[in-house]
Amino acid sequence: MFAFLKAVVLGAALAFIVSLFIGSGGSTGGLLNVRAVSVAGFDFYWSWALFVVGAGLSFGLFLLMD
Repeated sequence: MFAFLKAVVLGAALAFIVSLFIGSGGSTGGLLNVRAVSVAGFDFYWSWALFVVGAGLSFGLFLLMD
């Protein structure tokens, strides 16, 4: 369970950082589907596909390390 929580945090960080660079360049990243999101007045770029892939890879790596 703890591996999953760590993987979600790393997946969110990966999605945020990569989407920031792709979205600020004016691109959608193709299959990544990077979109501008506004939450409580805070604007940022986000990609659910990138989040799921990053969290899945992190989860697999954390399981292998245990």
